[in-house]
This record gives sequence, C-alpha cells and structure tokens, in this order.
Amino acid sequence: MADRNNSSKRYSFSRRNAIKASGAALIGGLAGCVAAPGTPVYDKTQAEFNPELLPYDRTYPDDENITMFRRGLRRLGYYPEQTVPDAVEINWQLPVNYIGHTAAKASPLPTPDGETVLIPADTGRVHAVTPNGEHKWTVQTGATNLGIHGTPAIVDNVAYIGGYDGDLYAFNIHTGEEVWRTSRMELDGSIAIGSSPAYWDGVIYVVTEYNHPPAGTMWAIDAASGQPLWKDDRPLGMPHPSTAIDPKTERMAIGSNDGVMYCWEFPSLEPAWEFETGAEIKGTTPMYEGGVFVGSWDGNFYRLNLEDGTETWRFETGRVIMSNPGIDPETGIVYMGGDDNHVHALDTETGEEIWSTNVGGSVIGSLTVTADAVLVGSYDTHLYALEKDTGTVRWRVQSRGHVTSEAVPHDGRIYYAERGDISGYWDEDEAEVVNAPGHAYCLVPSE
Repeated sequence: MADRNNSSKRYSFSRRNAIKASGAALIGGLAGCVAAPGTPVYDKTQAEFNPELLPYDRTYPDDENITMFRRGLRRLGYYPEQTVPDAVEINWQLPVNYIGHTAAKASPLPTPDGETVLIPADTGRVHAVTPNGEHKWTVQTGATNLGIHGTPAIVDNVAYIGGYDGDLYAFNIHTGEEVWRTSRMELDGSIAIGSSPAYWDGVIYVVTEYNHPPAGTMWAIDAASGQPLWKDDRPLGMPHPSTAIDPKTERMAIGSNDGVMYCWEFPSLEPAWEFETGAEIKGTTPMYEGGVFVGSWDGNFYRLNLEDGTETWRFETGRVIMSNPGIDPETGIVYMGGDDNHVHALDTETGEEIWSTNVGGSVIGSLTVTADAVLVGSYDTHLYALEKDTGTVRWRVQSRGHVTSEAVPHDGRIYYAERGDISGYWDEDEAEVVNAPGHAYCLVPSE
C-alpha cells in the first residue's frame, strides 16, 4: 500500500498533468478545511484545461491508456467502432454474484490493452480474467456485505473502484496488488460507494453514501495517493449514480435518491444549479450537446439544460425509470428503458419518440450503443440486441438472473453480468435461497 507520508513527493511526478502540490488551503467543499503542509491541493483553475480535446467518441483526450464506465466522462455508453454480430453464443461464463441487493450489478471492463477483463462482484471480490475467460487473479476487498456494484475507472495500469464498505480502492491491473486504499473514515464515515469513479487529469471524482440521515458527498480524490482534495455534501438521499462530466460545457453532475439533480461548474467545482424531479434518480445521466438526460422514479425522462438546469422537455412513461440511457451523438438519438418493459428511442433535441420495443421485463441497467445495434439487459433474464434504426430484435441470449450490468463490446466479444437467481430476498416470511449465482458472460459470434 502507498505511504501517505510521501504522497506530496509522488504527486509532483504524477501522470496526466496532475495538480500541483503546495501548502495552500485545501478546498473542503462547504467545510472549508485547511491542508497540512505538503498535502496535494485541488487546482480550481487547471491552467492547461482544454475542453475542446474531448470529442464524443473518445473516453479522454488521450484515451490510449484509459477505460471507464459507459466509455467515458460523458457516460454516453457509445462504442462507434464496435459492431454486433448477427448471431452470438456464450464463449465462457463465470459465477460472481450471490447477493439479492436490488442495485444494478457492476459491469465487466476490459483494460485499455484488452488483455485483461476486470469483473467486480457483489461478494466484494474483483476478478481479473483473460478475454478467453482464464483466471489471472482475484482480490477480496472489505466490501463483504453488499459487495461492489460500481465499475472501475482504469488509468495507466491502475483500477479505481469503491465498495459497499465505504472504502475507495486502487489496484494494479496486472497483479491485483493494492496501490492505495482510502478508508471510509477518511471519507467522513462513508457507508457505501455505489457509483463508478470518473477520472480527469490526475483526479478521481466519486460519490459516497451515508445514513442517519440518508445523504451523499461528492469527492475529488488525488489519483496518485488517494488523498481527498475537495468535497461537497449538499446531495441528500444516498446517491447511487456515477459522476458525469462534460468538459466542453464545463459541467459536472449527479442525480440522487432525493430526486434532485446536482450540477457543478467544472473544473472549478462551484455549485451551478439544482433541479428537482418528483422522485428518486437512480441512473447515471449522460451529457450531450449542452443537455443532461435524466430518468426519474416519477415516470418521466427529462432533458435539462446544462447551463442553467432548466427543463427542455420530458417524456412520460408512467413507470419507474432507473436505467442508464445510451446516446448516439452521430444521429442525436437517446435510448432509454424502464419499468414499462420497453426501450424507447427519442430525439435528443425534441424528445419525440422514434420507436419503442418491448423487451419482456424491466430495464434497470445500462443501454449500450454500437455502430449498428443497441444492447440492453432485461428483467426477463435476457440480453437483447436491437436494430439501432428500427428497434427490431436481432437476437436475445438467455441468462439465469436479471441482466442489469452494461453490455461492453470489445474486440469482437461482448461482456456483461447478471444478478443471481435468488428467492426469498423480498419476502420476510421466506428463507433467502441462492438458486443459482449470477454470472459474468462473454459472447462471441456464432460459427
């Protein structure tokens, strides 16, 4: 584990123009904390900040050594270089999930070189396998109760991931060795990190959860050392969604269980606006063309203006919406799903529905947009491939439990994960029984 006493020395040489160490005041969100001498400091100006360097089809300005949940800061779930085969078969499967917790499961994530796939599990383990499914290493974190539900951010051979123990971890992707761990007590007594970290220029942005009362905090963490740099504890309701950042419009935002969207200026992290929906916001909210797209448990799907938080339009389904929408920036179409058992394709500018397809069950995970298809998991235990232009079902694959992770296409393969087949979890009068563990899958084209 890294030695915190040397963090300022390491920080001076950290990658990607990491923020400069100094003895100035550490920004403590609303708390106004003061940094100890030599502690890394969050640079609100980021003199080399150049938002024009991040086009929609990239993870990062130089994304050769970076992969993230939903393929980038804007969380579009957009993979334009990937196509979906006309037919697929299961190449390998690995039992990973055993907990009945209703949150969506973590997504398998290939490392930037494509030689390893990291699979976080609801047991608190992180598995590393080859694309062929051969085990390389497994690490057990302290998140042994509800496990890990976020997906790592991988930067320069280090994977950053939080767990339901409230700790934030950094692992070497080749060995599984712990690089550093920021404990829950360093994060104000966090009880959980359900969100997936975002990375920008040497800083990790992640949301922590608290109880008594239910609340959350947005954090900026030094990626080199795990040192907290900044926080804002305005969010309430134990937020689960992952941080979305659009450098071009200079905005960062999350939704929360209190039904409110919180937005900050970026990179200054000054509060920008808040928007209240009628119920919980569970899904990660993609950003595109000056807007942020928000599903709510109030049965509405919103487009909000990133500049000031005003509502541009809303699309009503009448049922809970908690999935992570996918956006095709080439066509200006957003794909979303919810408890109405449908995937809807909507015009991002007007909210007009282009097509709608019944997928047999609730959609609470992520929708993935490729060059020719939309991938989406359903509560009916299938992963679907839908024609991007029409919504026609190209194929569906039978799984065991609810398919709630993102389906990640990479180098001719598709990776995804499911919940376990568990009975008794929602009924206090029945014993909880794992009928079958949830698996991570790899699909390949059928021969």
